[in-house]
Amino acid sequence: MTVEPVAARLCLLIEDQPRTRDWMLVVLASAFPDLRIETAGTLKAAHAWLDRHGAGLWLAIIDIGLPDGSGVDIVRRLNRDHPQVLPVVATIYDDDAHLFEAIAAGARGYVLKDEEADLLVNYLRRIERGEPPLSPSIAHRMLSHFRAPAVVKDEAGLSPRETEVLTLLARGMTVSEAASRLSLQPQTVASYVKVIYQKLCVTSRAEATREAVRRGLA
Repeated sequence: MTVEPVAARLCLLIEDQPRTRDWMLVVLASAFPDLRIETAGTLKAAHAWLDRHGAGLWLAIIDIGLPDGSGVDIVRRLNRDHPQVLPVVATIYDDDAHLFEAIAAGARGYVLKDEEADLLVNYLRRIERGEPPLSPSIAHRMLSHFRAPAVVKDEAGLSPRETEVLTLLARGMTVSEAASRLSLQPQTVASYVKVIYQKLCVTSRAEATREAVRRGLA
């Protein structure tokens, strides 16, 4: 009797930063050794891939901040067209706006890319037990959202982590130095800097520092 080999489960990793993509590939391979992983670096490429292979997909790991749009569009498409797929957001954004937009779109998990690799592996393995992979800070944020009174937010919408990064930059630290202080990868801090510049509507460290001083952060 011939036993047909079991096909490997298929995952689509959507991430535009090469170093982060390589790091996430290692994390996914550690979490699911039998996983076959395909990658896409833009929203357009992800949609094109789904047009061809969406029916066979098991898991999608989705960055939100893509060069040509929001990864939430992919979450929404999977929830609508491929409900058998598990869409999990992997991002640096830890604010309520991004979190609840993704959850409302159909995300089945939400993890932060600045976690240690071993922790991310453990969070993702919860999928095998039918549990949603959530970074602890995200789980706490979800609970706090429903039990805490409304608070005044930063006028530019900076998250606590973004405020930390801005503070260190305003104190003269380089991206690498700030990453070391926060126990993060340099590319993660560089991504935060990009988001901070966008939110503050600035284009240079000098302008960002002035905004930090105005906020009393430096």
